[in-house]
Amino acid sequence: MANSAREPEPEPKLPVCCISHLFHEAASKSPDKIAVIHASGGAKIISQQYDNRFSSDLQTTVVPNPELVESRTTSSKPPVYEGDQCFTYSEVLSTVNSLSSRLRRILDGADDPYIIKPQLEGLSCEQQSIRDSKSECLDSSNQSRNKYMPRRIGIYMEPSVEYVVAVLSVLRCGEAFMPLDPSWPEERILTVISSSRADLIIGCESLVNDGYFHKLDNVHWLVSCGCCPVLCISMRQCVQEQNRLCSLLWPCESVMSRLFCYLMYTSGSTGKPKGVCGTEAGLLNRFLWMQDLYPLHGEEHLVFKTSISFIDHLQEFLSGILTSSTLVVPPFNELKENILCVVDFLQIYTVHRLVAVPSLMRAVLLPLRSPKYTGLRSSLKLLVLSGEVLHLSLCQSLFELLPHTAVLNLYGSTEVSGDCTYFDCKQLPSILENETISSVPIGLPISNCDVVLVGENAPEYGEIYVHGLCNGAGYFDYLSVTPFGSAELPQTSCSDSTCIDQRLNDYFKTGDFARQLQSGDFIFIGREDRTIKFNGQRIALEEIENTFRQHSGIVDAAVICPKDHGEFSHIEAHLVLKKKEDCNEIFKSLIRSWMVKKLPQAVVPTRIFYTESFPVTSSGKIDYTMLAAFSNSKAHAGNSIGEIWDNDLLGVIKKVFCEALMVKNISIGDNFFHVGGTSISAAYVAYKLGINMKLLYTFPTALKLQIALQRNIGSSDGNPRIDENVKVDSGATDERLFPMYSKSASLHGSNPRGRLVGAVEYSSTDHPDKFLKKDLSLHVPKVGNPEDNCFWNPHSLHTACSFSRCNKAMHWKGGNMNLCPAVLSQPISREVKGSIHKLWKVYMESCVDASPLIVCKGSEVYLFIGSHSKKFVCVDARRGLILWEIKLEGRIECSAAVLDDFSQVVVGCYQGNIYFLHLLAGNVCWSFQTGGEVKSQPVVDKLRHLVWCGSYDHNLYGLDYKGYSCTYKLSCGGSIFGAPALDEMRDKLFVASTSGLLTAISFKASSCSKLWIHDLEAPAFGSLSVDCSSGNIICCLVDGNVVSLDTNGSIVWKACCGGPIFAGPCISETLPSQVLVCSRDGRIYSFELDNGNLLWQQAVGCPITSSPYVDENLELTSDVSGLSDRLVCVCTSSGSVIVLRVNLDAVGGMNQPEKSMVQEYARFDLEGDIFSSPVMIGGKIFVGCRDDYVYCIGIEPNFSA
Repeated sequence: MANSAREPEPEPKLPVCCISHLFHEAASKSPDKIAVIHASGGAKIISQQYDNRFSSDLQTTVVPNPELVESRTTSSKPPVYEGDQCFTYSEVLSTVNSLSSRLRRILDGADDPYIIKPQLEGLSCEQQSIRDSKSECLDSSNQSRNKYMPRRIGIYMEPSVEYVVAVLSVLRCGEAFMPLDPSWPEERILTVISSSRADLIIGCESLVNDGYFHKLDNVHWLVSCGCCPVLCISMRQCVQEQNRLCSLLWPCESVMSRLFCYLMYTSGSTGKPKGVCGTEAGLLNRFLWMQDLYPLHGEEHLVFKTSISFIDHLQEFLSGILTSSTLVVPPFNELKENILCVVDFLQIYTVHRLVAVPSLMRAVLLPLRSPKYTGLRSSLKLLVLSGEVLHLSLCQSLFELLPHTAVLNLYGSTEVSGDCTYFDCKQLPSILENETISSVPIGLPISNCDVVLVGENAPEYGEIYVHGLCNGAGYFDYLSVTPFGSAELPQTSCSDSTCIDQRLNDYFKTGDFARQLQSGDFIFIGREDRTIKFNGQRIALEEIENTFRQHSGIVDAAVICPKDHGEFSHIEAHLVLKKKEDCNEIFKSLIRSWMVKKLPQAVVPTRIFYTESFPVTSSGKIDYTMLAAFSNSKAHAGNSIGEIWDNDLLGVIKKVFCEALMVKNISIGDNFFHVGGTSISAAYVAYKLGINMKLLYTFPTALKLQIALQRNIGSSDGNPRIDENVKVDSGATDERLFPMYSKSASLHGSNPRGRLVGAVEYSSTDHPDKFLKKDLSLHVPKVGNPEDNCFWNPHSLHTACSFSRCNKAMHWKGGNMNLCPAVLSQPISREVKGSIHKLWKVYMESCVDASPLIVCKGSEVYLFIGSHSKKFVCVDARRGLILWEIKLEGRIECSAAVLDDFSQVVVGCYQGNIYFLHLLAGNVCWSFQTGGEVKSQPVVDKLRHLVWCGSYDHNLYGLDYKGYSCTYKLSCGGSIFGAPALDEMRDKLFVASTSGLLTAISFKASSCSKLWIHDLEAPAFGSLSVDCSSGNIICCLVDGNVVSLDTNGSIVWKACCGGPIFAGPCISETLPSQVLVCSRDGRIYSFELDNGNLLWQQAVGCPITSSPYVDENLELTSDVSGLSDRLVCVCTSSGSVIVLRVNLDAVGGMNQPEKSMVQEYARFDLEGDIFSSPVMIGGKIFVGCRDDYVYCIGIEPNFSA
């Protein structure tokens, strides 16, 4: 490839003259072949399939089996179903000839019976003047360049055969077409028509007889609102007309060539859409390049499904229509209502090539895994991805699902005819051998295209500049075309010694930045302006802001697009209103209604918040980084804009969403996971609605879920709490497996870096700028050693022990039990409150929902924790220094465990892997792959050298960490979220699942068997606890009940909290005979272990999703009475860390007032939500937070208060 600007060269000559000639040759070659299929029949079949109206033989009659798919793959005859509308190449060619002749006559002033003209008397003088002067002004302005300004003809249609015909006809008569997306707001369409000075609009007559295509409103409104005529066409009407040859001069034979052949409007940073003038040479060059490298032979089936407002739609249909292939056009409204049905169209029409954005492929990953789509996985030969960053994880998933499909990653924009670079993903393994990257490269330039990186660090890094046939003519500016611009090409941008400093007059400055890899391929880095690519569409956030500012009730607006796991998740707006009293739901609805009339639906913010002012930089500009940090750290579910739908099912879904999120209201368009939803709350929704939880991940908004449920997608068949495969076996039969493990020295692509990172309060290099200002709040003890100024004294702990959520502790010699090592007693009056300070925090790159594991070994104290970023770290718990870190293959939500010899740490991830990591080095000693996500904390069974861990695949695994194998795989009837409970004294293991089944397992000699199964009648998401004295099992349920069962499976007692319970109970020997439970009703409850009587309860003001923790290393004594108290840490979902003081002497006294039993001792608010259960040791609290940090905070008595 060329990596530098070159001396001026003649424009490359393409082997074909024009698109019109190319189409004429393709159509004449195969006149009787089907060119386009309107897939109405297929849509009906798919709709019936979703409605469960088909019989059991649907798979063989509608969805082809693998043998049939293979035969169709090599056949030129496409599958056609009853109700489909098919159009041959002869019919399409005849229609193009007819329509292009009509267009020429209309543009020359002739009448047409189907044209609707505007009333001239209704136009202003200025509008009439523009109409009268168009041709004269435009023709004279470009004659010197032997180019003419073409007439702009708008095409107001959905993807259809009529749209294809309209485009080809406009090109044939030598003018320029302009797509007008019917999904745009009317105001935007009128703005584009006015800005382009359009001469004619082509619309499509409403064809509603099949109920699937062209459900457009009457196009006559364009006449009354615009200043140009409208021509309504239909393929049916055109086919019925007599076939005639076109007598027009071919465009390539004209003395003068047109400046551009199409005009497409994109989002503009000025607040107005800008029109890009694309050339025929650009379209042809892109087509010929693809045809040369990945040719179509005319026997393939392609799908035309992309909105006409995206540049990608042009090559999507041109590649088929110019090669005599067959285009399948699904009804656009069907795809809008359920985008997942696209895989059904690909399957039943044996589509061979697909153009898509990565976000679409991510959305269809789940259905693609179904055995139902075996045919699709066989027939799809090429997948072309563009419009967004393609992340490695998605690419790897596509490799696994589509092993026979070539995957291309393209880069470009509307200004460069859609694409200017390409990367064949089959080269990815060789790239990964030498490079550390997080996204797929965008590759090398296509034919007749030059790409250079410009900037101080070029050619290794810089801004992307593009030159060649792919470049458009410029931006349309009323009566002229403005070139894209010019810039200096620095000497450092040149790759050879002959290159000299010159002007980049013909280079397009993209605004995108890239890095060049050793292979020469480019990899996209990002942008420095505020233009983003979201859902495949380029969006200038300034345009949205400027639109908001036009509203009479809005003073100012700031729009951001937050990221989740490296991808843009949604668009949100922050508004300053003129009147504070307008901050109500009615005004919110008015704003949204007003915005959808101004902007396309895709760019209207899904979340809108009110604020009194914006954070600003030192120069006085809006500080968008700080605004994003603020937005990310707060729960705004109740402030987002909503809509009112009169639908019972939708109301039920919204109600369940609100219950799970503990909010008063939620919009039907709010993404459940963007407004605070987690896997735990998602499981609650799935239970309440009786659906598969993965359905919520696929349809995360109330509206999308409603549509899916109405189509009966993913609903549970029967009672979800019954698993016929679960049987009680009183014998000694066990489910033993052959050894299955993967033992390796390191994890591919994520070796531990072994670096020592300073605590974040002293370093700014490893953390985003948006959090630097908050570091000033970190507490530094005033005098002496920090350890001497805190309650915690690590030297008082055992030599080797571990502490994790729910007061689970393990000692090298003492086994798994609740330990009470050396206790520090502090005489502090109950009148004295405490204060909490941040001691250190460590950046984890994403949400930290996992709970910390604290390990004391020798004189060292370690903290182990992972996050959603797949990052797992070992931290010096006393100083906040990262000792090692590693990237696993999936995000981490579960807590880790340590083996009994304290040599390895065990943790699971969302990819289903269970990793055994070296405690001091962090390398992967070995790993095991389960069949589903691992959210359960592992439990170490040192007597049998096993690690017990549950999985989403409904199985409990027993892994032999001495023999590196899987010894047991026990089906438990449902997904396992919470950690199992091991009763070493009685040789029993207990595990609960989201199906509500509690399974007891008994160990006999070298085998295990299921002892009994109890149906709890509600899901259990939290870990189980065992009362060591009685052997009773304590289980918390999502319906708010707390159940105690004896060793035989009989209920001992049952108590009820005021809200759902998502975390496990806490039992500590320092609070004798008590079990502590936190609920989403914002309260912590203490129940008596023996009988379930309520001892005390304390409201903390906000929902709680995590477990409490009792500080077993610190007690407070009253300086007057000498009574001893214990501290209990509770963390709320909204980010508050609360420490309660519990009076041990008062607890259990029936006549004692509750206030004397428990009182709030200290409170501290973190910057994000908390779903992590804390660990508290000697006055130090360790907890993860959704602001992407893990914290250590300390308590001190506030004697001055």
